[in-house]
Amino acid sequence: MIPWVILYNAMSLDGRITGFNADVELYYELATELDVDAVLMGSNTVLTGFGVKAGETVEEAEDAFKPRKKDAADDRPLLVVPDSRGKIRIWSELLKMPYIKDVLVLCSRSTPSEYLDFLDERYIDYLVVGYQRVDLEAALDELNTNFGVKKLRVDSGGILNGALLREGLADEVHLLIHPELVGGTTPNSIFQAPDLEENDVPIKLYLDNMEKVKGDIIYLKYKVFNEKLK
Repeated sequence: MIPWVILYNAMSLDGRITGFNADVELYYELATELDVDAVLMGSNTVLTGFGVKAGETVEEAEDAFKPRKKDAADDRPLLVVPDSRGKIRIWSELLKMPYIKDVLVLCSRSTPSEYLDFLDERYIDYLVVGYQRVDLEAALDELNTNFGVKKLRVDSGGILNGALLREGLADEVHLLIHPELVGGTTPNSIFQAPDLEENDVPIKLYLDNMEKVKGDIIYLKYKVFNEKLK
């Protein structure tokens, strides 16, 4: 059994996730209302959000190398990040985010042992799921079984969204559409995946709710026709 998965993105009217004036305050206000147990965030999204490059480090306090106290009553979501290549080295900064209670890294058997040592030294929990890359379905199953995650929000870009959709792991798509047009030719959209083959069909959605939430910003909620057992 895997958690209920909601893809959640702010975007321009032409489907871009960067290059427009996103209402960040509204974005997180509505995100809080989803009341999830965990937030799944892609490694590239983390790097972009913190303005660092892959492998870049920051100065760390002594506390970064000590076990953290965990409060069982803390109902904030767990932050989960797939990072099988060891790109992220700023976990002490992520742990400062006020809306998460802790972090969990998803690795694979191809993850460098040096990176696993890096995580161990900082008492950062991780799961090894998959061989060359993270097995998302196995990871979601582990999150449900061992971490009590029943509902998960995905705050990420098109690559992770695309993988979850193509693997049939997403249940809902929530879009906060801003009244701006960005244009451009870079594939910076909410859904990036290989082109469909001749016998493939598009992923079908149905509209669950539509609301004008602030100014001319529209909040769309779609459900995905999904055959996975939830």
